[in-house]
Amino acid sequence: MGKIIVKLVKKLCLAFVMLYGINMILSGVDIFIPINIITLALTTALGIPSILGLVAIFYLI
Repeated sequence: MGKIIVKLVKKLCLAFVMLYGINMILSGVDIFIPINIITLALTTALGIPSILGLVAIFYLI
C-alpha cells in the first residue's frame, strides 16, 4: 500500500513539473494552462498526450 502512495505522489510531482515547464516554454506565445486539480489529474493519468490535448483545447476556446 505504501509503495502505491509513493508512486502516485511521484507521478503528481512530475505532472506538476511538466505543466509548470510547458507554461514557462509557451509563455512567449501567450498560452497558459492553469495548474489545478483537473489538469493535474489528467496529466497524472495520461501524461504528455493530455498536455497536448490541453493546449489544443486552449486554441479551440
